[in-house]
Amino acid sequence: MEKLGEMLKHIIVPLVTPFTRDTQEIDFKATEKLIEHLISKNYCDSILVAGTTGEFNTLLYDERIELFKFVKKIVAGRRPLVAGTGAASTKETASLTKKAEELRYDAAMVVAPYYCKPTQEGIYMHFKTIAQSTSLPIMLYNIPLFTGVNIDPPTVGRLAEIKNILGIKDEAGINPTQMTEYARATPDHFTIYNGDDIMVLCGMVQGAAGVVSGGSHMIGDKMRKMIELFLAGKVKEAEKIHKDLDPLFKSWSPIGGVNPIPGLKAAIELMGIQVGPPRLPLVESTKEEKELIKEQLMRLGLFN
Repeated sequence: MEKLGEMLKHIIVPLVTPFTRDTQEIDFKATEKLIEHLISKNYCDSILVAGTTGEFNTLLYDERIELFKFVKKIVAGRRPLVAGTGAASTKETASLTKKAEELRYDAAMVVAPYYCKPTQEGIYMHFKTIAQSTSLPIMLYNIPLFTGVNIDPPTVGRLAEIKNILGIKDEAGINPTQMTEYARATPDHFTIYNGDDIMVLCGMVQGAAGVVSGGSHMIGDKMRKMIELFLAGKVKEAEKIHKDLDPLFKSWSPIGGVNPIPGLKAAIELMGIQVGPPRLPLVESTKEEKELIKEQLMRLGLFN
């Protein structure tokens, strides 16, 4: 089976899910335009559908399937596609993953089971059950800030023994060197992706293949250049781009909050690309927050 890093390459963009402003239904016309924007500008090497950035947790089961089908049709083989199939229950996750396989997605990304706070054995059995239900390559997804659980390195090591569990996206911001522990616990064919725009270089130093980058909706060219410079050994030049982008990424975090999706959507709209509001219970960025984001976009020459 092909290594995930070779198939998905350096920049996986987790597609935001555009919603209409009045009814908060999925806006498929806006979704198509957003996909064409990403592909025409070469901002992505692959696309993730219905991940955290795509607000999967607020999508109904049937909506996720409909979105999988639509994106598959529009992308039409131009980029590898990853389906975000994680859910709170193992049963629903397995069902979504089977649908992604039927639709010929290239891989599935499965977030750690959330809300019920399972033990490491429960987490292991969850992912093992999913992997055994499909032939798709599986990418584990660790984001303890949102799920309430961490996929510990020994658990990842056990899971990496399963033939179609081929990688992990790690967004454990409270433990920025956990990627190194994952690398120690897993075989060479196992691929690690960093899940945080502000930690791209930190992740690559630890052997990450690349990043799942929401910011690349708007700065995919700069992200690509930064990664290329780092891989070419031009660390100082890569560091300069990182420092230039860092304030933009941090401007998305709301005042008094942690979820960056409203800020990211506001930034994309300020660039002139329609994606609509986040879906409740997330609310739009405030006027004050949008001004801070606008300042950063203007500084980078991105404000439209």
